[in-house]
Amino acid sequence: MLKIRYKNISTPFHYPFQTAHGLKTHQPALLIALECNGIMGFGEAPAIHYYHVSVESMLEEMLNKIQLLESYAFTEPDRFWHFCHHLYPENNFLVCALDMAYWDMYAKTKRQKMYEIWDVKWENIPLTDYTIGIDSTDHMLKKLHENPYPIYKIKVGSKNDLETIKTIRQHTDAFIRVYANASWTLDEALQIIPELAKFDIELVEQPLAKDDWKGMKTLKEQSILPLFADEACVDEKDIEKCATYFDGINIKLTKCGGITPALRMITNARNRGSKIMMGCMNETEIGSYAIAQFLPLLDYVDMDGPLLLQVPPLKLLKYEEGKVSLVDSSEGKSRQ
Repeated sequence: MLKIRYKNISTPFHYPFQTAHGLKTHQPALLIALECNGIMGFGEAPAIHYYHVSVESMLEEMLNKIQLLESYAFTEPDRFWHFCHHLYPENNFLVCALDMAYWDMYAKTKRQKMYEIWDVKWENIPLTDYTIGIDSTDHMLKKLHENPYPIYKIKVGSKNDLETIKTIRQHTDAFIRVYANASWTLDEALQIIPELAKFDIELVEQPLAKDDWKGMKTLKEQSILPLFADEACVDEKDIEKCATYFDGINIKLTKCGGITPALRMITNARNRGSKIMMGCMNETEIGSYAIAQFLPLLDYVDMDGPLLLQVPPLKLLKYEEGKVSLVDSSEGKSRQ
């Protein structure tokens, strides 16, 4: 039998956060705690308006079937995920929060980290980037100088994208990733990407609309920079197509339905030769802790939610110049 607790939160950003999808000053999210035999696990699902998901809608759907959830007998996480997936077949965000909490609880019963259960060694850990949202160039530079980082993800989607990147490059030698949030047309991308390459850009994420596969075919054939899918890569069904039209994928736990399907997506994408990034949707440390378990399996990671939000640290993770460490709460030490 499971005990379920939940909380609706809305966390302010340090800076107003603008992307091609709009402006946010706060990040709403649903927090879930699952308890069984005195052991508690935690999960998180941010609410994202352009996916038409709110905390209220997640809560309403969960509470409609909470008795079925609470009657679930403890077993392996993948079986619980299938149970939740069938219970809430159209709500990956809610399933993610439940799956994340269950994995956390399950790992605690085993007295292991999740990645240890997966028989993965803590090595070859990629550095996380720090995201700078769309803003005036002066404000973007101010954020850059106030947050020195080895890697930046720069959100673009305005008429001055190229000039913005050029100016930022003049102020930092850090790696730069450009995230267009599906805001460019094919003609715009064909013009801007060769120019971006002059500024030593690491990769471009989701340059075109998520369903512009014809345009992506042309762009991939001509692009001299690696192209990564984000909006075009939601869940497992998207892996095969994205492997054809992109160089890599960005997996987000919230979008795909949690830890369990993300593991399958990584295996499938690797088998198809895709590079793997895991991204965040501005989760607090609760959601970011789950992302951190995947670090040894990734080529790139974007897990800067706790850095962007005004939230007291939970001491689950340690961030130091892009390096993310897991904190062993029992010993107060970081796992490097």
